[in-house]
Amino acid sequence: MYTMPGGSLMSPPTAVVEPHDRVLPATKILSAVIIPFLVAAFVLLYFWPAPDDTARLFAWRIVPGFTAMVLGAVYLGGSYFFVRAIWATQWHRIAGGFVPIGSFATLMGVSTVLHWEKFVHTNLAFWLWAVLYFTTPFLVFAVWAVNRRERVRPAVDDVKVSLGAARLIGGVGAAALVTSAFLFLAPSVAIVIWPWSLTPLTAKVMGAIFVLGGAGLGAFWDRRWSSARILFQVAGLMFALIAVAAVRARGDLDPSKPLTWVFAGGLVAAVLGSAVLYARMERRRRSIRAG
Repeated sequence: MYTMPGGSLMSPPTAVVEPHDRVLPATKILSAVIIPFLVAAFVLLYFWPAPDDTARLFAWRIVPGFTAMVLGAVYLGGSYFFVRAIWATQWHRIAGGFVPIGSFATLMGVSTVLHWEKFVHTNLAFWLWAVLYFTTPFLVFAVWAVNRRERVRPAVDDVKVSLGAARLIGGVGAAALVTSAFLFLAPSVAIVIWPWSLTPLTAKVMGAIFVLGGAGLGAFWDRRWSSARILFQVAGLMFALIAVAAVRARGDLDPSKPLTWVFAGGLVAAVLGSAVLYARMERRRRSIRAG
């Protein structure tokens, strides 16, 4: 307390802590803990995707091999994201990935509970899987909630994607969420029309994978290229690995289903479109820095 002129007593002013766009230590620690699990899962699923191999080495027998490789591609993309999170110095550069990843982990945990009997409980991989997906959703959302207090307003001179590109990215994100809901909530319908064979469990797993695409919604309210750059790198890595997997496991895809050609066309468009936009934005970023 201190005395104001005239004799009145006032409390001392409270210091206001301004956000600094930092990546907090808890975020970096969680990222470092998760990476080894994701890398191990990628190696197992991408290089030994055969159903008998996944039954022997992984948490459950995955049919067909293409599904295993898609999941492996997602895990390597996640590994790269968390490596970048460890080295990041600004929260806004990685912030857009945490809610989609937390949602993915949540859906994977729910799928595990709903299809508990499908898992190979005698495999060590299953128990690592269970621990990961019964804890990661809470931890990821917790560090996001704490670290988001560090977010700051975009600077006026930040490099931004165009309004049209932002709307396109956001629209793709919305479409990914709709697809995710369809796969997760209506697996019996998805099984009939999907480009490759699904089971109720793998339909839900694919739904969890598509929820990651919801990261694109962030473009509706944050057009900074610095906010999207790492997410584009992650997506590009995933798309490239899935494209290679599609060639390796082309026998798993059913050409008689119209959605097969939609999937193939969409994958090619995603690879080329994201590469073109990334190259264009990098040229703008470099030219502004040089100027």
